[in-house]
Amino acid sequence: MLSSSARLLRLLSLLSARPSWTCAELAERMEVTDRTVRRDVARLRDLGYSVDSEAGPWGGYRLRAGSRVPPLILDDEEALAVAVGLREAALSDALGGDQAALSALLKLRQVLPRRIADRLGELDDAFVRLPGTDGPQIRPGLLLELAVACRQGERARLSYTDGEGRGTVRDVDPYRLVHTGRRWYFVARDVSRAQWRTFRADRVDRIQPTGHPADLTDPPDPARLVSRNTANGPYPLSATVRLPVPMDEALRIVPPTVGTHRPDGPDATLVDIGGPNPDGLARYLLGLGTPLRVIEPDPVRQALARRARELAGENA
Repeated sequence: MLSSSARLLRLLSLLSARPSWTCAELAERMEVTDRTVRRDVARLRDLGYSVDSEAGPWGGYRLRAGSRVPPLILDDEEALAVAVGLREAALSDALGGDQAALSALLKLRQVLPRRIADRLGELDDAFVRLPGTDGPQIRPGLLLELAVACRQGERARLSYTDGEGRGTVRDVDPYRLVHTGRRWYFVARDVSRAQWRTFRADRVDRIQPTGHPADLTDPPDPARLVSRNTANGPYPLSATVRLPVPMDEALRIVPPTVGTHRPDGPDATLVDIGGPNPDGLARYLLGLGTPLRVIEPDPVRQALARRARELAGENA
């Protein structure tokens, strides 16, 4: 049996994990009675957490922004500093775990008093990011907007610019955000086409809720969908190579966001990799630093052999 303090922390974590819970759902997760849930919700309210409740069979509890900072023992300036730090960590991978930083930011942003949330928005508008070499930059605050859309389970209107600079507006059912190590991708169901799509987050111009529930019937594995859609990307050339290692080791050598893998017996793996031209692919394959064989096409095989000879000559 959990102590009352541990139970309150567990309840708070559950309320922060999704928009709404029924009393029965919370009681089942916490392995307590409905009466205990109601008593613990009352204690959270006494501690300063704003927990709304709705009566009826479809009602439930939800955590909303409070009138004051809940007892993390943070003053306004400290709460703002934590929110800014978490946002920067999510955008830059500074902590080596941007998903965790984004999740923590979502929980904190949910309970921030309005005066602090407004100041965070003002900082978003004032910040300027210099372009770097780590990939395209995302507008400050946009990542959080996309994450909130995924959690709300509400259909949204997405303004998006594709790779050729064409702007489109479409209704989508937000599902997940996926980070590949270099870019963020927004996974959503395109309502008009009735199919699951991946959108580069840095090309999203705006996302607005429509007030209609999202249709998340039979959702895909978001990581697998992004991997499949981005492995060869819009590259004009694709090569198939054979790595003399099992699938699990091949996935460490060539990430799933770079190539599409399939086993070739128990001790080898075929990988399809996209590239701009034969020479570019040859450079990438040499950089892997592992034995491999180019199955096709011939131009890539020839470019790889030529570069290998050049490299051997330089090291002679």
